[in-house]
Amino acid sequence: MKKSIKDLGDIKGKKALIRVDINVPLDENKNVTDDTRIQAIVPTVNYLKERGAKIILMAHLGRPKGEKNPEFTLEPVAKYMAKVFGEEIVFIPSVEEAAPYVEKLKDGQIALLENIRYYKAEEAKDDDMTFAEELAKLGDFYVNDAFGAAHRNHTSTAKLAKILKPAVSGLLMEKEIRCLSQALDNPERPFTAVVGGAKVSSKIGVLENLIDKVDNLIIGGGMAYTFVKANGGKIGNSICEDDQLEVAKAIEKKAAEKGVKLVMATDVLATDDFSGNGTNKFVKINEIPDGFEGVDAGPESRKAFAEVLKNSKTILMNGPVGAFENPKFAEGTKAVLEAIVEATKNGATSVIGGGDSVSAAKKFCKAEDFTHVSTGGGASLEFIEGKVLPGVAALDDK
Repeated sequence: MKKSIKDLGDIKGKKALIRVDINVPLDENKNVTDDTRIQAIVPTVNYLKERGAKIILMAHLGRPKGEKNPEFTLEPVAKYMAKVFGEEIVFIPSVEEAAPYVEKLKDGQIALLENIRYYKAEEAKDDDMTFAEELAKLGDFYVNDAFGAAHRNHTSTAKLAKILKPAVSGLLMEKEIRCLSQALDNPERPFTAVVGGAKVSSKIGVLENLIDKVDNLIIGGGMAYTFVKANGGKIGNSICEDDQLEVAKAIEKKAAEKGVKLVMATDVLATDDFSGNGTNKFVKINEIPDGFEGVDAGPESRKAFAEVLKNSKTILMNGPVGAFENPKFAEGTKAVLEAIVEATKNGATSVIGGGDSVSAAKKFCKAEDFTHVSTGGGASLEFIEGKVLPGVAALDDK
């Protein structure tokens, strides 16, 4: 277990240097269009504020590639955050100019540093600690609450934690690690994982790690067609990775050896026009006609998925089971999420693991309908694969 801000002693008047993930979407007028990530850091900031710490937030926005590009300034985000916290957020225009701003902070006051990715040294792959040492001067202790960036071995997410001590997790980071670890390492059974998305290649690590842990594995979305083709089925124009056919067979074999029930779609909604305006019809998944592609789980499959989910005690979802962005192809993913919500109401632990599954969960349900909705796409994917996240590993152990 890693230390968290709850393990810190008296922090009144101390400077808390906190890495957060507020990489939020902005419209052309620089207005925040989705503040989920900002809301997610509120508990950590308020906890430190109530205890009289001076708060210096570090974050990135977009990919400025180590250059000071005004298109990626965090200033509009600071203005928005002032509304969320009901007070002015001190905006620090650069690391070079930060010291006087930090000195003037009062206990409980919040400051936000300009985009940390304006500096090439932030993402540098070398062992040079100069930038980390410069940042470390701004704080008395380090907090990482940026789970969404925890898989990055960057200066502000990992290197800094080696210099500025204590280095602890924020409340969001703590919750992410706890919920994902509990689901993976100590699940109440039956444990079911839903793995979807377009490509088998991007989920091989996830599938292989989960087979050692789950009772049921539901495979949906575009990656299912690679499995169907590997078994000699007709998939029409459906998405398929021909170089992964052997991998699909190996995963099926491993599941059988481990006694894991592999639940695949049996029928799908197929279309001859991906915009949804052509002919859409339900067909057997291994009999998709030429000129058609599978885009969503069919009624039989939805029923089978829901049946397994409703009888599960732990559920982890990583990836949708159809092209849900188009309302015409969204019913399968919606049905899966509704079954997870029902299971959760009946006492199951449900974790929505980042990326597209989170977008779908927000589109069709409410975050509070699930036990935990992860804020990290790439980070939760790597965590589920069993990889070590640099931003977590660098924190102090309890």
